[in-house]
Amino acid sequence: MSRPSGDPRHPRTGLVHAGRAEGRATGPVNPPIVRASTILHGSVAAMRDAESRRQAGERVQSYGRRGTDTALALEDALVEMEGGHAARLFSSGLAANASAFMALLRPGAQVLVSEGVYGPVKRFVRQFLPAWGVDACFVRADGRDIEEHVTSSTRLIYLESPGSVLFEIPDLPRIAAFARDRGIRVAVDNTWGSAWNYRPLALGADVSILAATKYLGGHADVHLGAVVANVQAWQAVDEMAEWTGASVSAEDAYLVLRGIRTMGVRMAAHEANAQLICQWLGEQAWVNQVFSPHLPSHPQHAIWKRDFRGGCGLLSFEVRKELADRVERFLDTLRLFGLGASWGGYESLARMEDGPSLRQCSPSPEGPVVRLHAGLEDGEDLLKDIKCAAAAAFHVTS
Repeated sequence: MSRPSGDPRHPRTGLVHAGRAEGRATGPVNPPIVRASTILHGSVAAMRDAESRRQAGERVQSYGRRGTDTALALEDALVEMEGGHAARLFSSGLAANASAFMALLRPGAQVLVSEGVYGPVKRFVRQFLPAWGVDACFVRADGRDIEEHVTSSTRLIYLESPGSVLFEIPDLPRIAAFARDRGIRVAVDNTWGSAWNYRPLALGADVSILAATKYLGGHADVHLGAVVANVQAWQAVDEMAEWTGASVSAEDAYLVLRGIRTMGVRMAAHEANAQLICQWLGEQAWVNQVFSPHLPSHPQHAIWKRDFRGGCGLLSFEVRKELADRVERFLDTLRLFGLGASWGGYESLARMEDGPSLRQCSPSPEGPVVRLHAGLEDGEDLLKDIKCAAAAAFHVTS
């Protein structure tokens, strides 16, 4: 990938140095863990000045909830990676998602939401937003029908790119340009790309949301979310985080900072394993279709090549409808793929989804869907594990 405008460093170098003090020649390599609730001030005047500046939106250490050196270093790193103006941290990815909605919407507004968003986000949209007086309208996961649903009260377009499970990709530059002309904000859940493979703000979005729990942390041992905003959306994002007391522990911020350093090499390894698995699955008679944007058969493959640096370890495949009763045996036979939620850690995971219920506005699979996360194990070992499970469940001999 080319270097960001004005930055002579390669992005891989940026991962190593982001959020660290420039020119540091002595002291810890990593920003240390700084835990604090109370921040002391040298005088009444200094305390009054810090609190006043903080209330005005400046990032000042006036109270530990806003963040100590550790959390602020992570914010700096994410802002550099996303090319944003500023960032706020949250206790989880879902908390970051919810805060973005509340920051950018008010009662009486309409929001258009991609039906490809994360399942818990759908529940938030369906159950909380209407009770708050917000009209929520779901649109296709690829965003092709957004223009048809915009009204005079539309204030936000909320996307996930690629969409959860089926990985549809909206044409973000087109959607962002359309929204900008109408004064509509655009927010994108960027957990799949994680600021490494995808930079929504550079493509015109106002807000990028990250579940740092996943690839940014990378080791399945931390919950953390982040919202990175441009100048236009920042005040609303910052105020909502302040009003609702958003905060993270220094230890969790430290773990995500540490994970960022190796993200480039990890993502490449995840992607290589996922591609190996996709190739084999695509040749199997018991598989109806494979879902991964790196495949030339993917409907938005051209957009993926244009807007993304690369892929990750996620892929899904649809099992033929008439073999649905064998899918559980396939999953139960896997040994290297654990059965669990989440993804983005070093470990491989598998999960079954109900294909027909995944989409309503967009084409939806008829059969059951298996989502895999290819971890950092040897790719041939992972493929052997899948082949053994397929032999047990679908009587595959090769």
